[in-house]
This record gives sequence, C-alpha cells and structure tokens, in this order.
Amino acid sequence: MLTSPIPDTSSVTIAGVTLAADLSGALYWEEERLLVVSDLHLEKGSSYAMRGVLLPPYDTIATLGRLGAVIARHDPKTVIALGDSFHDRSAHERLSPANRGVLGALQTRRDWIWISGNHDPALPSDLGGAVADEVAIGAITFRHEPTGAAGEIAGHLHPKARISTRGRAMERRCFATDGVRAVMPSFGAYTGGLSIRDAAFARIFQTLGFVAHVLGDHRMHAIAASRCC
Repeated sequence: MLTSPIPDTSSVTIAGVTLAADLSGALYWEEERLLVVSDLHLEKGSSYAMRGVLLPPYDTIATLGRLGAVIARHDPKTVIALGDSFHDRSAHERLSPANRGVLGALQTRRDWIWISGNHDPALPSDLGGAVADEVAIGAITFRHEPTGAAGEIAGHLHPKARISTRGRAMERRCFATDGVRAVMPSFGAYTGGLSIRDAAFARIFQTLGFVAHVLGDHRMHAIAASRCC
C-alpha cells in the first residue's frame, strides 16, 4: 500500500531559539512542546455568504483537518493560535456542532491559548482554552500584529513570496524571518497573502535582509527576500 510522505520541516532560529517550521505553515518548539499556528480565519466562507458572496462552505472543516494532522504529527503539550482564528466577531457562533466537536477533540489533554486578533478581538470563554493579548516565553513573544520587536513571532500579514523559476513565476505562503523576529504564514484554507516585497514588511525588518522560508510541495525553500519578485 502506498503511503504519503511525512511533510518536511526546516529549522529556523529566532532570537536564539530554534524551532521547526512545518510545511503546513505551523511552528513547533520542541523544548516547550509548543505548536504555533496563525490566522485560521475559521468560518470565512459563511462570513462571505452573509454578504452574498458564495464560496464552498468547507473552509472550516478543511482548516481543522490540516490542524489535526499537524497536531498528530508533533503531539504538542500546548497550542497557541496567533489571532484571527475566526474571520469575524460572530464566526464562533456559526461553528457547526460537528466542527465544534472537532475543535474540542483537538484541545483534549493539551493547553490551548487563543491570541486576540483584529478580526476576533473578543473571543468568548466557551471555546475552550485561554484567551490572551500576547504570550511571552523566555526570549520569545507571541502576538498577532507584528511590531518589529526583537524576539517577536507574529501573524496578521499572511506573508507570501513570488518566485521566478524555469521561465515561470509562482506564489507560495512563507515564513518571513531575519533571525531576530518572524512573521508566520496564514493557516486558513481561504486566506490570501501579502507579498513580502510590500512596504509592511520593510517596516518590520527595516531592509530586505530577511529570508522567506517558502512552503513547497514536499520541502521548505529558504530564499532571500531580495531575490523574490
């Protein structure tokens, strides 16, 4: 029987801390048994439907399925969701009973921390886990919106890199880091991305002297931001 290959991870070092960057778009800190994901944007499809934009209503179950796979792969003690876990302030109310059950199962026997985001600034207590504005562990601070501070791991910007190869260009999600701070890719099924050449990244990293760890099909590709389109 054929089996799928285990997705690759690559090591990234941020403020002296080494973490595994997973091809799913998650980070895993082995010493802390800590898994970090960002920008799940659950129930984005139903949010658009309320405005008359019809999308297939499967983004939440797809995102939770991917999250379940990366949790099974690393078996973390703690999960931190770095904000915008829900696409709007009432998205958690639109979770189906089945998807709420899936989320509850993922939280079983582990600590779970929801970081508040700009899309979901007031998360209710009945989601399970704890809610925080940011979390500091040693030299690392986890928050939603990046400030450029040393030791920061943030989300919000949905970084993507555009790369030219073999006469064609492709765009992929990526981790953006200069070894001192990092911005994580979005994890949600329906989330878009912002080019790492956008001015928003220049304000965080000051120069183009940072690296895009690009999520390929089977492995991570570390590419200098200055080489991206």
